[in-house]
Amino acid sequence: MISTGVILYGPPGAGKDTITSELSAMRPEFTLFRRLKAGPGRTTGYRLTTPAHIKELAGAGQLLYRNVRYGAEYAIDRAEITALINAGRIPVLHMGQVTGASAVAAFPLHWVKVLLWCPLQVTQSRSVARGDKDVEARLKVWHETREDLLAHATEPWTLAIRTDDLCPAESARAINDALADGTPAKPVDIRELVR
Repeated sequence: MISTGVILYGPPGAGKDTITSELSAMRPEFTLFRRLKAGPGRTTGYRLTTPAHIKELAGAGQLLYRNVRYGAEYAIDRAEITALINAGRIPVLHMGQVTGASAVAAFPLHWVKVLLWCPLQVTQSRSVARGDKDVEARLKVWHETREDLLAHATEPWTLAIRTDDLCPAESARAINDALADGTPAKPVDIRELVR
């Protein structure tokens, strides 16, 4: 049996956390991959570490991707993905950069790459509703995500979901179906999606 994983890419407020919860409720094998994080901000959903540890892992070739955002450093390590797979889990990774999604997809699994999208006003209302203290920073990242997508318009995606059109449960079902069917990734009309 081929091991599988899910990459959820999208701007803040697009529903990565909510859809991951729906996936886990549907099938317990779906498990949030907790990125390494060094720095301030939210702690839920991360494995806290130090910049020195991230640098050490990078030097040893153990990282698939690392980035800086919201004043913190984040990293995706090979060992944690491997541990989840060995435990019979389906890792669900949250990504905010197309290059990160591509780097992770190089890890030898059958990946379902999902582009989640929502308009700016949806990101704003969802961020305010959940009590984010950095709403303006998240709106800035929404614009950065849009530019990132436009700069990588030929990037293939298994699914592109407008989360203001499809509820979290329906989105989770679509992702699970794509995983079961082995749906291949293909380019989507980015300009139409983000207009």
